[in-house]
Amino acid sequence: MALKMHGTLSAAALGGLLGTSAEAARQQLLKLAGQGLVRATSERKGVGRPEQSWSLTSEAMARFPDTHAALTVQLLDLVRSQLGEAALETVISAREMLTVVTYEQAIPQEASLSQKVAVLAQLRSDEGYMAEWREEDDGTLLLMENHCPICAAATACQGFCRAELDVFRQVLGEGANVERNEHIVAGGRRCSYAIRPVLSDA
Repeated sequence: MALKMHGTLSAAALGGLLGTSAEAARQQLLKLAGQGLVRATSERKGVGRPEQSWSLTSEAMARFPDTHAALTVQLLDLVRSQLGEAALETVISAREMLTVVTYEQAIPQEASLSQKVAVLAQLRSDEGYMAEWREEDDGTLLLMENHCPICAAATACQGFCRAELDVFRQVLGEGANVERNEHIVAGGRRCSYAIRPVLSDA
């Protein structure tokens, strides 16, 4: 909370705010650093050893109250009530197209299906979906998302979930069959997708 309120601080400055010694504050900072909640940067001020300053990481920032989910749902409701369902679909489609372009730039089209799924899982993890993938004994590739950072929006508007499935089908190409097996919005523990190569008729 002190770092959130005052910004980047040295251990000595933090100790002063907390009414403790610089060493005691440094020990607490090291514990937080081990949890990925703070980071240290060194800055040289004149002669002597560089001074370490501490700041919050993005993971720590995410622990503070955030009303973006409620705001998102409110905006969706306003678009629907003021502009109509068609306008909301236009917004969802535009987001879908942007996502497809972003993913296609990152996923090599000449890669194998499993390689594409691996890259897709990493892209989704970077976006907060805590994604992972594995290959089953029968060759089915499972893409699993253990978290949904847009759950509130997806619950308010199922179009986001439909668009997500369409995005996966587009970026993985015509050679892949993609089906959703589990769905967080429908009460599942996670969202999971079964991805299988499309068999040639030849």
